[in-house]
Amino acid sequence: MLLNGLRQRALGLLTRREHTRKELAGKLSSLAESPEQLDALLDELTSRHLLSDARYAETRVKSRGIRLGDARLAYELRSRGVADELVSASLAAGEDELTRAQRVWQKRFGNSPHGADDTAERARQMRFLAARGFSAETIRRLLRATVEDD
Repeated sequence: MLLNGLRQRALGLLTRREHTRKELAGKLSSLAESPEQLDALLDELTSRHLLSDARYAETRVKSRGIRLGDARLAYELRSRGVADELVSASLAAGEDELTRAQRVWQKRFGNSPHGADDTAERARQMRFLAARGFSAETIRRLLRATVEDD
């Protein structure tokens, strides 16, 4: 595909949502005449601030962070090619993991512990939060606080 057509395809993808460099390269690689052509286009888009892994990480943490813990968010970002330092910076700039876990827990289990004293129920709540990527320490702090509130 000619460079102009490849550029139009890239811009079309970027108008729909943010992409990482790795994602965009994967979507455009079959259309590019050569890897050099694709790299040149991605470099141009990056220099024009149309393509940014940092911006992608920030928006991803804002949108998915409502429901997920830091471990899951970090995994998703790294799997899409975001550098470790950008992952760390994005997570640090976002909302506190304990606050997010509290909100997710309240939405799922309500304001009362629903038998959090019961070992089976407590384990179920812990598995629920762990599956969403919240750290073990965050889960312990959250469930300890709910038991103490009673």
